[in-house]
Amino acid sequence: MHDEDGYFGERVAATYDASAADMFHPDAVDPAVEVLAELAGDGRALELGVGTGRIALPLARRGIQVHGIDMSRAMVARLRDKPGGDAVGVTIGDFATTRVAGTFAVVYLVFNTINNLTTQEAQVACFRNAAAHMRPGGRFVVEVGVPDLRRLPPGQQAVPFHISPTRWAFDTYDVVTQAMSSHYFTIANGRAEHHSIPFRYVWPSELDLMAQLAGLRLRDRWENWVRAPFTGESTAHISIWEKPIDQEAPRSGVNSWAGQASCP
Repeated sequence: MHDEDGYFGERVAATYDASAADMFHPDAVDPAVEVLAELAGDGRALELGVGTGRIALPLARRGIQVHGIDMSRAMVARLRDKPGGDAVGVTIGDFATTRVAGTFAVVYLVFNTINNLTTQEAQVACFRNAAAHMRPGGRFVVEVGVPDLRRLPPGQQAVPFHISPTRWAFDTYDVVTQAMSSHYFTIANGRAEHHSIPFRYVWPSELDLMAQLAGLRLRDRWENWVRAPFTGESTAHISIWEKPIDQEAPRSGVNSWAGQASCP
């Protein structure tokens, strides 16, 4: 499904929170908010791909001034309908290139959202955009899975990740281009419905190179939000890059967003 809201239009937004219910549980949300609040300190936080406010809303309740960027008006409408939804400023646009006013102590991308940028060029632009928003000493935080290619035997391209009587979901991989797609089949009213969302998977070392191109340096990498060590067996990572205090934001590859709609 592709519309003016990208792949996260009304159909996905209407059931997004329920479909990702485990990620909305306090066990998943609270540790992330704790880390981000610590990194923000007395500064502002910018969420790239703010969505329905899973992290932005509880972070704002901690007293942090939070702004978000998101392309999907449908997802942002769900954020606005929640208690405290008016406390988070949102700019509608592509978070790889959209600029907002001011600087931030922490910029963050969670829940594999970096993979929503489906080209390496866009992912590199995202790092440069994050760096341009960061104050000296600011941090850029990315939460993303480690590509699960070890589950692919020779000749296989698909890995299932959800199977139930009414819903099947699996990922497909192209190991040449790093393109992947998540496919969802749902039985509703006796009929099968299908939709898919494209992604681009990315390796930790590749992200470090993107950060280097943006003038950032790796500060921490953990397996999860409770700071377990990252190892060769980790299936995900929380990576934090820092903008050196004596360095200005790199300007190449960062475009201003003219005429962008904004939700105050």
